Amino acid sequence: MRADFETIVVSRTDHILKVTLNRPKVSNALNTRMGLDLMELFEQLALDLEDLRVAVITGHGDKAFCAGGDLKERNGMTDEAWRAQHLIFERMVRAIMACPIPIVAAVNGAAYGGGCEIAAASDFVYAASGARFALTEVTLGIMPGAGGTQNLSRAIGERRAKELILSGVPFTAAEAEAWGLVNRVVELADLMEAALGIARRIAENGPIAVRQAKQAIHRGMQMSVWDGLAFEIEAYNRLVGTEDRREGVLAFNERRKPVFRGR
Repeated sequence: MRADFETIVVSRTDHILKVTLNRPKVSNALNTRMGLDLMELFEQLALDLEDLRVAVITGHGDKAFCAGGDLKERNGMTDEAWRAQHLIFERMVRAIMACPIPIVAAVNGAAYGGGCEIAAASDFVYAASGARFALTEVTLGIMPGAGGTQNLSRAIGERRAKELILSGVPFTAAEAEAWGLVNRVVELADLMEAALGIARRIAENGPIAVRQAKQAIHRGMQMSVWDGLAFEIEAYNRLVGTEDRREGVLAFNERRKPVFRGR
């Protein structure tokens, strides 16, 4: 995995990948280059995890997670150029959603438009108390097109999603937590430690088990309960023959911490 991206900063500590949206002069707004950078990063993870077990995505600075699409870049775009750019954003969010390892969004500030969609596409969200969310696309004559209508609805319910998307009204981190988009709200100074803390806890667990459980939850939610149960047991049975399963049981009986190797 390369680390020399133009619009994001990528670093890793042990099994944890940290991804920072890095266009602070424009509130980390999503331009074509950032879409390409995120798309490349997460599509590469689908091919080679490099022993990574969890990812944390956040924004540079203390003002914005991501302010949405860069409207200065979009100003004067032809219809063809607009559609071509949006195809990159579509691939980007699909790559995020399809990432094999869990993604924790650490929302440090404004998450508007595409920024809110990136957060909603993550597996779960921790937010600073001052963070704000909004899907404001209808105020520009467009609509959410990077998963917003689907992921927000699944997180907070159809009626609430309609209210927020059709009005474009912003909402607070506390409201997002109450409605189910955000898992936990903390003070900004504590945000990264909270996000990295849960990431470390996840990374200590059996990596294959975590990936299988993530897929069972996510895909099962799109199925009937009976199909979901069948998917779950298929995911479960893939773990029975792993070294990690044997190590977990042995470590329990030996009263020690397991050493999982992802095998």
